[in-house]
Amino acid sequence: MAGAPIDSSGRDRGEAMAPAALRVAGIDAIPGVDDRGDLGARISDPARESRTGVIGLADLVRSTEAIAAWVAETAAGPDRPLVVGGDCSLLPGVFAGLRRAGIEAGLWMVDGHPDAYDGTTSPTGEAADMDLTFLLGGGPAQLAQLWGGDDPPLVDPGRVAVLGHRPADSDPEVARELEFVPSDVTLVAASAIVARGGGEVAAESAALLGDSPAWLHLDLDALDGELFPAVSYPQPHGLDWEALAELVTPLARAPGLVGMSVADLEPERDPDGAHARRVVAFLADVLAPG
Repeated sequence: MAGAPIDSSGRDRGEAMAPAALRVAGIDAIPGVDDRGDLGARISDPARESRTGVIGLADLVRSTEAIAAWVAETAAGPDRPLVVGGDCSLLPGVFAGLRRAGIEAGLWMVDGHPDAYDGTTSPTGEAADMDLTFLLGGGPAQLAQLWGGDDPPLVDPGRVAVLGHRPADSDPEVARELEFVPSDVTLVAASAIVARGGGEVAAESAALLGDSPAWLHLDLDALDGELFPAVSYPQPHGLDWEALAELVTPLARAPGLVGMSVADLEPERDPDGAHARRVVAFLADVLAPG
């Protein structure tokens, strides 16, 4: 495990403290989790770059390189990387590292948002609004150079499933962002997961990739905001813990899984650490051998 204390607002919000909070809650005591400390992944510049529309772009590039180097080294060995954020802007570094290790992975992205904006359309300029776009080839040239500027995108959209986002009819802004998601990407809203059952959706998502390499990303804002408010942008109509477990556990135990990331715990909204401890208990169950 490595911490990626990256907050793409550039203001060191609470999610930058998430790796430390999860250590206090006992994540490094989960069997099989070997804590390697924090990576040099931090965005300290809150300025939105004028040409690309991305906050703290130079810091983002440095952070992405730090994550990529660790993931490449770890994935090339016997261990599966576990990257603990921070926010979802860690994902391009993860996939750049996998490519360097010779692994072309698909993505199971369990997230309350599709993260499909770019520097022009994002209302915030935060890279965590844009990570899916970056993975699919729509990022700034400065980032793309880290994985070969003219090489194919880091992920084929046909090998991506975004699971747990809110439905288009829940909010006009949600509908707007979903319009930016390429049609080849599989989308399953939180409401559909609740209606159909997490196990069924997990089976379909696993079948999408078969036994080929896959990365599992969990943004905790897939949970319902009333149940789990300790995220940067809590939303209603999300998953409960049972539905999340039914969805995530089979994917975490899939034969093609090459690694996992967890993002978006906001310790400032968790003053007694109870939410962090709940996340650790959940991960302990998910990461236990099947």
